[in-house]
Amino acid sequence: MPQTRDKAVMTWLFTFTGVVALLVVFGGYVRLTRSGLSIVEWNPVSGIMPPIGQQAWEEEFAKYQKTPEYLHVNSEMTLPEYKFIFYMEWIHRIIARLAGLFYAIPVFWFLFRKKIPTREFGIYFAMGMMFIAQAFMGWYMVASGLIDRPSVSHFRLTIHLLFALTLLALALWTALGHKFGFHSAGKKAKWSLPSKLAAWSLALLILQIAYGGMTAGLKAGHVSDTWPLMFGKWIPPGLFSSWINPFEMPQTIVFIHRWLAWLGLVAVPAVFYFVRRQNYPRDIQRGLLWLAGVVALQITLGVLTVLSYVNIVLALVHQANALLLFALGIYFLHRFRALDETKS
Repeated sequence: MPQTRDKAVMTWLFTFTGVVALLVVFGGYVRLTRSGLSIVEWNPVSGIMPPIGQQAWEEEFAKYQKTPEYLHVNSEMTLPEYKFIFYMEWIHRIIARLAGLFYAIPVFWFLFRKKIPTREFGIYFAMGMMFIAQAFMGWYMVASGLIDRPSVSHFRLTIHLLFALTLLALALWTALGHKFGFHSAGKKAKWSLPSKLAAWSLALLILQIAYGGMTAGLKAGHVSDTWPLMFGKWIPPGLFSSWINPFEMPQTIVFIHRWLAWLGLVAVPAVFYFVRRQNYPRDIQRGLLWLAGVVALQITLGVLTVLSYVNIVLALVHQANALLLFALGIYFLHRFRALDETKS
């Protein structure tokens, strides 16, 4: 981990974290509007410009008309309707390109100015590689929906999402290091109980988000618009009749996604209880109250999304709130581990 703290680098990293979060949320909008498969080629350079002129648009539309999504889902789509979904995906890719520039230009500038010492460049290099990996995974995901199925692989979509979360976590963790101080190199502080609970809660949240990704990829949120029952039952029959169901069956995946969140609601009061007993700083205690509110809001948004049969606005707010919850999980893990080191 780096050891050199700098306010300008910190500000850049916090802002970059926000840009990545915006990219994820807009990606959710692209998915919900079925726009992600509208551009059937990946041209990192020439793809910067959309089609210009009627002939260019007709040629692009002709490419889309050969895809499984058009043949099986949108066979009555008109050119003006196609332009809408094309522009949604095009904007998504433009935001991704701008996010890449927002990473690359500052990082090399800070290296040149020695605000990031060369010996500490490792974590920043990892961010760059993760950004590139996420871009490649994005196209690999899109490609899965262009051959013989009118939708992308839910596994590839979930990996694409988890790559984005990894990038966000790297940037946020490093930004928090610039703000609160980096962990001492080579120092192995004992894990306190709040730190362990924070780590397990974060792992649980990542699992929950992964199931959210699979739910989105399979459009499993449309399976049932009732809550708390599914198909009139608490546990519909056949959900776990095969080991593959938790990974492939929409009903099982959305069932797990529905109920896994409640474990998080239990974990937050447990962390708060131990923090109060050990007299942690007031900002952490107040932050945990905010965390409890965000968890409760996330569950409420999830229920409303189900009851609304996946209303786009509710679904996007639900996704954005999940990113906020993830960022808070990173924040508390960082703070608890830093306090562990001061006490060791």
